[in-house]
Amino acid sequence: MFSNIREQINTVFKRDPAARSVLEILLCYPGFHAVLIHRVAHGVYRRGWFTLARVISQFSRTMTGIEIHPGATIGRRFFIDHGMGIVIGETAEIGDDVLMYQGVTLGGTGKQSGKRHPTIGNEVVIGTGAKILGNIKIGDHVKVGAGSVIVRSVPDHSTVVGVPGRVVGDANADLDTLEHGKLPDPQQQAMDDLSKRIAELESMVRTLANDKAISTKP
Repeated sequence: MFSNIREQINTVFKRDPAARSVLEILLCYPGFHAVLIHRVAHGVYRRGWFTLARVISQFSRTMTGIEIHPGATIGRRFFIDHGMGIVIGETAEIGDDVLMYQGVTLGGTGKQSGKRHPTIGNEVVIGTGAKILGNIKIGDHVKVGAGSVIVRSVPDHSTVVGVPGRVVGDANADLDTLEHGKLPDPQQQAMDDLSKRIAELESMVRTLANDKAISTKP
């Protein structure tokens, strides 16, 4: 237990440049609290004490604003930055070294039993407000842009943004993990390309009009 706490503290120092001391982390980091309480709730859940596990998770939700179902499986060095409004469903699985920002939902679709929540790979960054829905797989080393809605599986080493989420390659592979705000915007790029093409066509039309005017002069 103490080794888990130490590892989680080291994770906060690694992920958050604002962290200044161990005492500050112990007292002021709701993501740190939520992960540790979930470890307890998950252990209780696996022993079949489902109601007690839910009570523990609801206590955590009240204290931190982060709702993690005790049935969810979470790997090592999971860091939640700020975290208010995060919802992680019962059958969600999260790998190691995952970074998650506030407002993220790992949700289900429909009322089917069994696996109905996402599986998140290792070293994934999930931006603010992203919604990942259904029994899908987000591969290792994936970056999910803020506000994205993901309803299909995403391969390893991808960058995915938009509504619905679109894979836009991995042109940002060299960015630091915390630089998730610099992900590409395919919709804006499409608008820029369209505007550029319209400007080119307008220039061509003006040129043709001028040439015609010159040719018709007596």
